[in-house]
Amino acid sequence: MLSVRNVFLAWLLPAVFIHAQEWRVEPPNWWAGMQDTTVQLLIHGADAGEMTVSVSGTEASVIRQHSADSPNYLFVDLLLPSGTSPQTLELRFSRNEQVVNTHDYALLERRLPADEVVGFDATDAIYLITPDRFANGHPANDSVAGLKEGLVDRSAGFARHGGDLQGITDHLDYIADLGFTAVWPSPVLENDMPAWSYHGYAITDYYRVDPRFGTLADYVTLADAARQRDIKLIMDQVVNHCGSEHWWMDDLPFADWLNFQGDPQVTNHRRSVHQDPYAAEVDKELMTGGWFVPTMPDLNQRNPFLARYLIQNSIWWIETLGLGGVRQDTYPYPDADFLAEWSCRIMTEYPNFSIVGEEWSYEPSTVAYWQRGKENPDGYRSCLPSVMDFPQQAALIGALNEEEGWDTGLIKLYEALAQDFLYADPQAIMVFAENHDMDRLATQLKGNVAAIKMALTYLATVRGIPQFYYGSEVLLDNDSAPGDHGIIRSDMPGGWAGDEVNAFTGKGLSADQRAVQEHLKNLLRWRKENEVVARGKTLHFAPENGVYVYGRYDDDNRVAVVMNKNEMAVRLPIERYRELFGSAREVETLDGELQSISEELVVPPQAATIFKIH
Repeated sequence: MLSVRNVFLAWLLPAVFIHAQEWRVEPPNWWAGMQDTTVQLLIHGADAGEMTVSVSGTEASVIRQHSADSPNYLFVDLLLPSGTSPQTLELRFSRNEQVVNTHDYALLERRLPADEVVGFDATDAIYLITPDRFANGHPANDSVAGLKEGLVDRSAGFARHGGDLQGITDHLDYIADLGFTAVWPSPVLENDMPAWSYHGYAITDYYRVDPRFGTLADYVTLADAARQRDIKLIMDQVVNHCGSEHWWMDDLPFADWLNFQGDPQVTNHRRSVHQDPYAAEVDKELMTGGWFVPTMPDLNQRNPFLARYLIQNSIWWIETLGLGGVRQDTYPYPDADFLAEWSCRIMTEYPNFSIVGEEWSYEPSTVAYWQRGKENPDGYRSCLPSVMDFPQQAALIGALNEEEGWDTGLIKLYEALAQDFLYADPQAIMVFAENHDMDRLATQLKGNVAAIKMALTYLATVRGIPQFYYGSEVLLDNDSAPGDHGIIRSDMPGGWAGDEVNAFTGKGLSADQRAVQEHLKNLLRWRKENEVVARGKTLHFAPENGVYVYGRYDDDNRVAVVMNKNEMAVRLPIERYRELFGSAREVETLDGELQSISEELVVPPQAATIFKIH
C-alpha cells in the first residue's frame, strides 16, 4: 500500500517522463476510493495522439481515449471501480499493436475519508498572505536558473522580494498566537513569466510549485505544520485564466482551448451580465470570454477536456495537501455552467468542505447570485458555499470615514446588513476590510488608529467568516502610493534578515503598532471562546447620534457590540435596547470589567466595545 509521503518523493518533478520520451502525464497520480470512479489523463508528447493505451494487471481499465486537434495530445479515461485498492498501475502505450512504452501510475490511499475533510466556517478567522512579501525562509531559492524573471529586488514593488513557503511555515506560531485558525496564501504555483510574476495569478504549470516559493514537499510541510497548530490551509486557485507563458501555449490541444483563441480581446469586466435580464449576448461573451489582461489567456471551460482538467486539478490539490478550503479567483469570469459543475463536483466529493468565490461587486444581489441555495430568477444553481462580502467592505470603510448624517456614516453598516435577505446563507459569507488588491486598511482609514480598531472589532463580531490581511495588525499602509499593488503587498517587517522592525518579535514597533497588534490578538482569542459570535443570530438597532448597536445571541448567550464614533463617552438608555439586553442587570467587557446597566450603558469614545450580557 503506497503512502502519501512516499509518492511525494516520486512526484516532485513538474512533468512525468515516460522512459526516454519527454511525455507529460497529468494529473501525475490519483487516489483509490474516490466517489467519481473515473479519472481523465492528459498525455502530452511527440505524436502522443497516435498511441493506444491499456492498463495491465489491475482492476482499473481504459474505457475511452480521445485524440485532440494537436497530434501531440491524448486524453485517456480510466475506470477505477469501487473497491479498487491503492496500487501502482502500469500504463502500456502501443503503436501498431506493439508496446513501445510503459508508465507506472500511482493510485494512492486517501488521507481521510471524504466526509472528514472539513473546510473553514464562521468559527474560523483567516489570515491572508502574499507569500513573496511575508517572509524569506530560504534565501537560496530567491533566484532560480532557467526561469524568465531575474534576481529579487526589494526596492521595486513589481519585482520578486524573496518570500516563500518556508517563510510562512517558520511563522505559523506567530499566526496561531494571534488567534488565526486558517491561512490563505495567494497562489504559489509556477508563474514563469518575464515580469510581475510574484503575485502568482498567471499560472504557467498547474501541477508545479514555483521553485522560488519552494517545492511540493515544502507546500506539504506547510499544510502539515499548519494542521498541527489547528490551522487550516486555504488554496488560492485560478480556473479563469493562465499565464501567457504556460507550457501548453506553444502547442494548444484544441482550436477552442482558449476564448478568442488567435484573436485575443480583453474582458469588459461587466460582471452584472449574469443577472441582467437585458444584457446583450456580445457583452456576455466579452465578459466571460475576454482575457483578464493581455498576459493572461482566458480558458474556455466549455471545452469538456479543459473543464475536466481544471476540476481534477482542484481535487488533486485538495487531496495532496489535505486542504481546509479553496478560494477561487475572479469567480464570475469563467463560464457559469462550468462553475456550477466545478463547485458541485468538489462539494459532492467533500460534503463538509468550503469554497469561497471572489465576486468583486458592491451590489449584494450580484454577489448573492453565486451562493449555494440561492433561488435565482434565471434558474441558475450553484454549489458554492461562500462568497466574499464586498458590499460590507465598502460599507465598513464608508461608515468609519464619513461624517454622521441621515444616509452617511454608521447607517451604511446598518443598511448593508439589512440586505442579508438576498443571501442564501449569510453566516457563510466572508467579511473583510481589505485584501491584496485594494488599499491597506490603514490607508483607507487615513491612519486613524481608533477607526482601525473599530474595523477589526466589527470584522471579528459581525456575522460571517472574518478575513484579515497580513501586516494590518502592525499598521502597514500604502500611503505613499495609493492603488499601487506592489506597495499594497509590501514586505512584512521582520520577514527578512536584517529588518530593523520585526512584527513577529515586536522589535522596533511603535506604540500604536503594538496596541493594534494586541487588540487583534485579544479579539480573536476572545472570539474562539465565545462561539455565539460565529453561530448566533444577529439583532441590530438603527444608528443614532454616532452610535450603532448590534448583538449576537442564541438561547444561552448574548453579546452586544456598540460602535461609538463620538469623541466622548455616551450613556445609552437600556430601555431603547431592551430587546437585546432583556432583564440583564450587568455586562462584562472584553477585559473582564463589570458594569451595572439597571438604566443605562456607558460606552467609551471612538471605539467598538464588546459587552457580554449577564
